[in-house]
Amino acid sequence: MENNSRRGFMGKAFGAVAGVGAVASLYAMKKSWDPLPSVKAAGFTTLDMSGYEDNVLVTEKWRGKPIFVLKQSPKMLEKAKANPKDLERLIQVGDSHFIVCVGLCTHLGCIPGYRPETEDFLCACHGGMYDGTALVTKAPPPRGLDIPPFKIDGNNLILGEAGDEYKKMKETGVTL
Repeated sequence: MENNSRRGFMGKAFGAVAGVGAVASLYAMKKSWDPLPSVKAAGFTTLDMSGYEDNVLVTEKWRGKPIFVLKQSPKMLEKAKANPKDLERLIQVGDSHFIVCVGLCTHLGCIPGYRPETEDFLCACHGGMYDGTALVTKAPPPRGLDIPPFKIDGNNLILGEAGDEYKKMKETGVTL
C-alpha cells in the first residue's frame, strides 16, 4: 500500500511540474509573437505643424520611412489653386497648407531631392520629377508620392492614424 501511495504522489508531482512547464511555454510563445515595444511606439508619430517654414523641406521619420513635410508658400499655394488636382493633395492645418508624403519615389524607391529654387522634386536615379505637391511632372514614376495615413488634431498631425481628411483622400483617389 505504501508503495502505491508513493507512486501516486510521484505521478501527481510529475503532472504538476509538466502543467507548470506547459503554461510557461505557452506564455513564452505568446510573448514572442507580440510586437516589440519599439515597434508599437513607431506606429504613430505626432508632428507639431507650427514650426515649419515656407518652401523648406523637412524630412521626418515614420515606421522607418522618410516623410517629406513641405509647407506651401503663398506663391506655391496660388500655383496649386490653379489646378484642383494639386489642391486636393494639400493638407490644411490651421491657416497653413502642407504636402506630407512618403519620401520614396514610386518608380523604384529612390529618395528624390527637393529643389527650393524651382519648387519641385527630382529623382536623380531615373530623371523622374514631381511638382511642389508631389505629383508626377516627368515620367518614369507611375504616380505621385504617397501620402501616409494621418489625422489632424488641432495644430498637430498624427502620422499612422487615418482621420477623416485622409479617408476622404483615399475615397477620391488622391492617395493609395
